[in-house]
Amino acid sequence: MSNVLFFKATLFFYFLGTAFFLVNLCRDHRRDQAASTRLSLTQKIAVFVTIAGFICHTIALGIRLKEGGYIPLSNPHEAISFFSWVIVLFFFWVEFKYHLYILGSFILPLAFLSLISASALPSDIPQINPTLINTWLGIHTILSILGIVAFTLAFVVGIMYLLQDKFLKSKQLNTLYARLPALDLLDQWNKKAILFGFPLLTLGIISGALWAQYAKGSFWGGNNSKQALALGIWFFYLLVLHGRINIGWRAKKAAHLAIIGFIGVIFIFITLA
Repeated sequence: MSNVLFFKATLFFYFLGTAFFLVNLCRDHRRDQAASTRLSLTQKIAVFVTIAGFICHTIALGIRLKEGGYIPLSNPHEAISFFSWVIVLFFFWVEFKYHLYILGSFILPLAFLSLISASALPSDIPQINPTLINTWLGIHTILSILGIVAFTLAFVVGIMYLLQDKFLKSKQLNTLYARLPALDLLDQWNKKAILFGFPLLTLGIISGALWAQYAKGSFWGGNNSKQALALGIWFFYLLVLHGRINIGWRAKKAAHLAIIGFIGVIFIFITLA
């Protein structure tokens, strides 16, 4: 019961954080020349309530771990909840290390929507066959989710890049333009996110095959569509990296591909059931 209460508290705080981040995004900071280098009042409130939500989320995951006796990643509800927790954690790291304050206006709504979708799924602790639980399962799930988080960042940065590019070409130098980072910086973040996520996805696929060998006696199941889709996404991001590093694809093209890749990743993620 306490786990449910903390989960609901997390939803409440993430909702408030999302609302304040979006309000802050729409505010006119042009009169405040220091707005890009310090936190506004709405930004401070957004960060504060997000921290409160993250604490509640951490406690909820901890209770789940204690009640179930295993890392809570065994079903779609738990995996999506963990994904939401990780992207908020990553947001804090970027926020306080790089002072990319506007990122919260894009990241936290994703975390909130992810948690909403998790709440709509069955949350009962599953009865897991002990023979199917081993180290490779935990490694596979964690690496895969971390890879998805990296591709989520590439997606968010891609959206920001396309918005900024549109503002520059149309000469709409509005408030949002003033708050978005420079195109070169966004392009660097996009490239770094994919470079970080691709090895994680690779290791996630390898560890998943090792777990399949342990649990089912085969590295590859002939009818396992999820493995085939994951391999397809792996080839897609391999092509993106090859295009960026060896062919010299332009940043705008990379931003579009990051968005397309993210849609594919999410499609696989929601087919965990």
